[in-house]
Amino acid sequence: MHQQSPSYAITVRLRYHDSPGLLGKITTAIGSAHGFIGAVDIVGVTEGQITRDITVNCSTVDHGQQIVTEIAKIDGITIMHVSDRVFLMHLGGKIEVNSKTPLKTRDDLSMAYTPGVARVCQSIHQDPDSSFALTIRKNMVAVVSDGSAVLGLGNIGPEAAMPVMEGKAMLFKEFAGVDAFPIVLATQDTEEIIQTVKRIAPTFGGINLEDISAPRCIEIEERLEQELEIPVFHDDQHGTAIVVLAALKNALHCVKKSIEDVKILINGPGAAGTAITRLLLDAGAKKIVVCDRDGALGHHCTDLSGEPAKQWIVANTNQGNEAGELSQVIQDKDVFIGVSAADVLKAEDVASMAADPIVFALANPNPEINPAIAAPHVRIIGTGRSDYPNQINNVLCFPGLFRGVLDVRAREINGAMKLAAADAIASVIEPENLTDDYVVPSVFDRRVAPEVARAVAQTAIETGVARKKSTTQYQVV
Repeated sequence: MHQQSPSYAITVRLRYHDSPGLLGKITTAIGSAHGFIGAVDIVGVTEGQITRDITVNCSTVDHGQQIVTEIAKIDGITIMHVSDRVFLMHLGGKIEVNSKTPLKTRDDLSMAYTPGVARVCQSIHQDPDSSFALTIRKNMVAVVSDGSAVLGLGNIGPEAAMPVMEGKAMLFKEFAGVDAFPIVLATQDTEEIIQTVKRIAPTFGGINLEDISAPRCIEIEERLEQELEIPVFHDDQHGTAIVVLAALKNALHCVKKSIEDVKILINGPGAAGTAITRLLLDAGAKKIVVCDRDGALGHHCTDLSGEPAKQWIVANTNQGNEAGELSQVIQDKDVFIGVSAADVLKAEDVASMAADPIVFALANPNPEINPAIAAPHVRIIGTGRSDYPNQINNVLCFPGLFRGVLDVRAREINGAMKLAAADAIASVIEPENLTDDYVVPSVFDRRVAPEVARAVAQTAIETGVARKKSTTQYQVV
């Protein structure tokens, strides 16, 4: 039985005669089916009949159905309906557009729209950069996806990607006060995506690319960075890399090792793996080996034509030209970072690592190794999941990062800004408070986004990519 989760919560509305013992039978039936009761609410009482909503956390959809079946076996119970709480949250979408200024009088209308708005249009026509001050561009990010690599679901298309993009927009607003709008594209052609984003760019102050499959996502981001003067950021690549680096800095502090000396194995040379490799090298790592499905990438790999990412990895990592499968290459490594697939590691693999090993198993929803299996053999473990310690989650990065770049109107997000973001995330946990189970802040730690924003804005100014100085006083939301 998997762990019960609000992600599979149901609310069962029941009607029954209000007699002693029936509620106890209901809760017993739920408990015997391994359901976790979250709330019991009375909806109404009429003529001796009571109506109750019972919210139950389940482990899967099938598990929820089993619980309802057990409740239905109780004499005198009428199941009126069963609601999936996740679907209820998504009814009609999760975000909306609100006016910042009320329209209550004719004067309000004449200033917000015609004729007053014409003067603002003329001003922007004379100085297009003023659109950043006089329109929503000042605080607006496009969250763009083609639906080709959505979560762990794969290529499910733009319509099915929309709930994720809406959720991303919610996170921007909740954690950093950034307005974001989801845009899903009915094309997976690289050139069409690039041209579409370029055409909508005048509406936005930044572009967040999301859930676009590799290797197309790399070319799309690189081209847009070159051809636009607003920051473009593919979160699946660089957001992941930034949070990994932050967690690794704190983990290395715990085990008293330096990033320059540790031997690092990265499993998965896709977009995220490549971005992690680049950022770790920029941070001072010198001993990195990257594995694909066939094992270590190195100069012994001669058939990499048409795979520029792997060619770059070969040119910049594995200086000792290590060869072999994952289970061989992991031996004596200090750090394992997985952005690959579930269950590719075994207990004996992590047991063969160096003393006090660090394992970041980030495949979602199921990591490269179950933390319970790894625990006896590793010092520090992190995953992408919220039900284990050390959750390495991109929400620690992108809200604050975009807050910072918007505030200084940065043209781009450069390497120094990414390193600054990682340092800011890591610094939220004071060194004396670091533990093996606490090397990365909680996603609900409201100190993170302001710290990231401050560091990114300052670094943008120092590196010459900011078009204005920030006067923002970053406060914990």
